[in-house]
Amino acid sequence: MKPVALSLLAALLPLAAHAELKLPAIIGDNMVLQQKQTNPIWGWDTPGTQVTVKFAGQSKSAQADAKGRWTVKLDPVSANDKPAVLSISGTTSKQVKNVLVGEVWLCSGQSNMGFTTNQARDADVELLACNIPQIRLVKVPNLGVQEPQDDFKGEWKECTPTSAATFSAVGFFYGRLLHEMLGVPVGLIDNSWGGSSCEAWVRRDLLEKDARFKNLIAQWKNTEASFTPEVLAKEQAAHKVKLEAWNKAAAEARKAKKFFTEPAPRAPQNPLTGQHRPGNLYSGCLHPVIGYGIKGAIWYQGESNASRAFEHGYLFPLMIQHWRDEWKSGDFPFYWVQLADFRAEQAQPGESDWAELRESQTKTQNSIKNGGQAVIIDLGEGKDIHPKNKRDVAERLARWALAKDYGFKLPYRSPEFKAAAFAGNKATVTLDTFGSSIQAFDVAEARGFAVCGEDKKWAWAEGKIVGPDKVEVSSKTVANPIAVRYAWSDNPVCNLYSKEWLPVTPFRSDTFPMITDPKTPKLAAKPAAK
Repeated sequence: MKPVALSLLAALLPLAAHAELKLPAIIGDNMVLQQKQTNPIWGWDTPGTQVTVKFAGQSKSAQADAKGRWTVKLDPVSANDKPAVLSISGTTSKQVKNVLVGEVWLCSGQSNMGFTTNQARDADVELLACNIPQIRLVKVPNLGVQEPQDDFKGEWKECTPTSAATFSAVGFFYGRLLHEMLGVPVGLIDNSWGGSSCEAWVRRDLLEKDARFKNLIAQWKNTEASFTPEVLAKEQAAHKVKLEAWNKAAAEARKAKKFFTEPAPRAPQNPLTGQHRPGNLYSGCLHPVIGYGIKGAIWYQGESNASRAFEHGYLFPLMIQHWRDEWKSGDFPFYWVQLADFRAEQAQPGESDWAELRESQTKTQNSIKNGGQAVIIDLGEGKDIHPKNKRDVAERLARWALAKDYGFKLPYRSPEFKAAAFAGNKATVTLDTFGSSIQAFDVAEARGFAVCGEDKKWAWAEGKIVGPDKVEVSSKTVANPIAVRYAWSDNPVCNLYSKEWLPVTPFRSDTFPMITDPKTPKLAAKPAAK
């Protein structure tokens, strides 16, 4: 072949390689489109190519830009449980088959969201009820990187015992209830990573520009500069020693029939590609699905940020608003799960970083629109950070959506602290019951309260329900209480509910410095466990 011909062929090869219509994994067979709102459809083709998308009688066209990216926006359509085809034509043509229209929810967070249905309580029975082809599931794999990704490896699947078994249990139970109540298809996107930190789900540059995260970013820059393979090898050796000690302690506890709650030491990870580095999960996990039509998001995360609960008070609302800004579809509903009870019960009342994290989560309800919290202080397990009862968790989340987004008239919000009045040796607590009333479970006494005097020494207190929204609290050891707390510990013993069995939200009446505020002087260690 002549040199000129070879040169011409070489020049045409790159064009030939790109002469193909491509779609992201989030847009594929079996997907669910969000009803009654605009649905972006996007992909890639040769730059300059006119791409046309046809669906439900619509025909929308767009031109691929200089990088080959194209986007069209389908007009809103109503729910449809009859499988349809979405046709796309450009350099080549594709047909996306078995498409439904209904409600789409993003399910995100850490391991308690990723906790799969086959691990949940009554999994054998629950999986028998998983043949629901009108529910569609897609899982985004874990990828921690700083460079925003445009796609992921995965696919939408019809809900079957097989596909549901390895899908988020909270997500599945949530979606199943919505499907049963609304009678429309439901699409669920599982985008969770165990142990992930909140800051990893936020775009890195946003955190770098915000003075409140100066120390966080500085610490990470130091880690990024100092991490080497040699450091990892040293950590792996140290982990081996710790794991041997943990196994020995666990064996001794079993032999002595003692309660052993200490979690196994985590194996060392490469922090640069993990789930804690700021921006990693935004870029690797969230970015590929940003813009896909969703109704809202449910979130179960917080354990990894408990030691920085004070910071979480402004980091979490920032993350929620950031996601909404990225989606450019308004203040979509965002509902989260408050931390469950965990670890051993405290013998004496005192401070708790987990309690402070719960408070930060509760306060987020007042700092964002269309947000809400499912309280599960009664569903945890002291010995397991992954409680198995995920169905009740999902149902409490679903109450928010059913009431706020779908027009059902039912209670959805746990009672919360409203005020405390102090007179003599008593504190009278008033709760906002949101139209309900309170009751004590198991015994008549309201348990879980503590009070303190001017010395700020906390003592357990007795509680007596004296009205539909009031509890009288007192302690024989505190003559003149100035502050009262309820369920304020890692694993509190508490028993107050609304009449609909929504647990009263943990609270404190005081504004004493938080132990997780970096400005707070180091206090004594937590009270000993029972």
